[in-house]
Amino acid sequence: MDECPREAWGQSRDWFSSRKSRTGPSLASVLNDLPSAATLRYRGPGVLPWGTHEDEDGARNLPALAETAQMESQPPRELPWPMQARREHRKSQAREQVASGSGSKAAQWTRQLSRTKGKMKEGFQTIQPWTWTLKKIGGQFGAGTESYFSLLRFLLFLNLVASVIEVCMKLIPAWVEGAPPGPPSPNISSPCGFYTPHTQGLVTFPTQLFNLLSGEGFLEWSPLFYGFYPPRSILAVTYLCSVFVIGLIYLLFILHRSVSGLKETLLAESEVLTSYSHRVFSAWNFGLCGEAHVRLRQRVILHDLQVELEEAVIRRRAAEQTLGQRAKVWSLRAVLNLLILALLGAAFYGIFWATGFTVTLQETSFVQQSPILKLLVDYLPSIFISVFNLVLPPVFKFIASLEGYTRSRQIVLILLRTMFLRLASLVLLLLSLWNQITCGGNMEAEGCKACGYNYRELPCWETRLGQEMYKLVIFDLLMGLLVMLLVQFPRKILCGLCPGALGRLAGTLEFQVPDEVLGLIYAQTVVWVGSFFCPLLPLINTAKFLILFCLKKITLFSIYSPASGTFRASMANLFFPLVLLLGLAISAVPVLYSIFLIPPSKLCGPFQGKLSIWDHIPESIESLPQIAQNFLYFLGTQAFAVPLLILSCILMVYSVALANSYGRLISELKRQIETEVKNKVFLAQRAVALSSANGGAI
Repeated sequence: MDECPREAWGQSRDWFSSRKSRTGPSLASVLNDLPSAATLRYRGPGVLPWGTHEDEDGARNLPALAETAQMESQPPRELPWPMQARREHRKSQAREQVASGSGSKAAQWTRQLSRTKGKMKEGFQTIQPWTWTLKKIGGQFGAGTESYFSLLRFLLFLNLVASVIEVCMKLIPAWVEGAPPGPPSPNISSPCGFYTPHTQGLVTFPTQLFNLLSGEGFLEWSPLFYGFYPPRSILAVTYLCSVFVIGLIYLLFILHRSVSGLKETLLAESEVLTSYSHRVFSAWNFGLCGEAHVRLRQRVILHDLQVELEEAVIRRRAAEQTLGQRAKVWSLRAVLNLLILALLGAAFYGIFWATGFTVTLQETSFVQQSPILKLLVDYLPSIFISVFNLVLPPVFKFIASLEGYTRSRQIVLILLRTMFLRLASLVLLLLSLWNQITCGGNMEAEGCKACGYNYRELPCWETRLGQEMYKLVIFDLLMGLLVMLLVQFPRKILCGLCPGALGRLAGTLEFQVPDEVLGLIYAQTVVWVGSFFCPLLPLINTAKFLILFCLKKITLFSIYSPASGTFRASMANLFFPLVLLLGLAISAVPVLYSIFLIPPSKLCGPFQGKLSIWDHIPESIESLPQIAQNFLYFLGTQAFAVPLLILSCILMVYSVALANSYGRLISELKRQIETEVKNKVFLAQRAVALSSANGGAI
């Protein structure tokens, strides 16, 4: 009886061996041939892969060693190692190269330079302020809210740099040749009238306070405004050159931020990385240490997945709409856009009317006798602008929610409409001031014929323009504080104390990223316009942004709750710098127009007696040595401009050709990825077929 089962087992074993010879490789062998299996079996440098054993004589398995060597031949970044093992492997490779003397001196210098650059970048990131605060905000409130605070920190840095340049190129040169003279005497008159910036007689404390808010009185003749700086040659050159230096620095930093944001946006919006698998399998940072960092990273991934799911639902609903439903949606959008245009037109008319009516009210005796009324009249354009900027953005948000777009598209539309409102209101204010300065563009008018500007109403028009920008900055800060103290805190308290219908009516406060971001860009645009006429305005804006960062951080964690709808961080990284660039371009127009076309004031400022502010530069060049003059004049000739244009065209064509070659390479790599996916699908299908065949045979 013992032999029969043994014979039966032997027959079955022969059957299995014959079955294996007929069907080819087994399921295990097919799976072991997959590239991912080698990665799974790999355990680290100098260790045999999983599933391999040493031979009986203690020798190692040669195929296993070959597999380990093949894995270690890959770049350290692609190896499945912890960070410490990667560093040790990189150091060992560097020691081997130094010991063997391999590699040229140029290659060693290149590696050393890249290593130094990486260390400098890491050091710069470590000294950046509020890094942990931004990570905490991003983990709790999403990447959109984090992008607002990141933009605020960036603008704070820009204003700090601009403040240092303003002090070095304007404030210090004003005292190099001695203390600046005092204000002009009221008894001295000229064909362009007279200018008395100081209030005569005893000034009360309320008047001093109002002067502090309006920039008049003791502040009007101070380093804060253009009229204080004396007409000195060195000061005039540095004063004018500082405008172009600061503008170039602004442009370079914003372009750098825009390019880095563009890379992230193109990668996130392209179809190379699928939305879900990339975040599930590749978004985790294995270098995190500490439970707090881990939780924050989990929240960031959660917010990203929420964005993808929300937009996928909206896109699916839009794809399921019929033709009639789509026509209904487009008709609704057309009506809502007409309503938005009507609201914007009403706002612009109100700002233009307030700016023109301010001049009429300032001339009345009733207003001049009351300091409070005078302050209100001075702030009338700022009040209108701030009220419209406070009321209309929530209306835009409500209208955008009715249009049926995705969350990211809604954010873009709200940003565009609010940006148009804020920047266009500022442009209207500047146009109304230009109308007052140039007598409506008619230089032959009675008020502008003698001096080229309206010297009767605006004897020092640069200071007046600087005062308007100063009032906008101060009033914007005061409005933010009042809204925070009188609206947001009481609303949060009411929502917490009244859990019933009144509490639900108050609602939960959410941090509105579009409104807050456009507020920052509007404030920065005002500073860019006014920094030429109010040199210390970047310093004031630095203090304002510092206060704003602290207050917004406190209110964010104590008042606001995480937003019910999120949006892509990649959109914020690209769109916000582009809006900043637009604000910079808009602010450059009035400044350059004032420099080149409007005659400077004859009674104040460093450019007195010139036909235009720019005329001082050619006069200063003529005082230089002949070699310097020839060089500078050569830069403005066609002999320099034409080769520069040709070189720029060649570089542009080269960049376009390089981009096209990279595009073709990316397309080829995409095709290779698709081919690899098809190969893996084929192998998986083959494995399933073998498994089912073996199972059926058994």
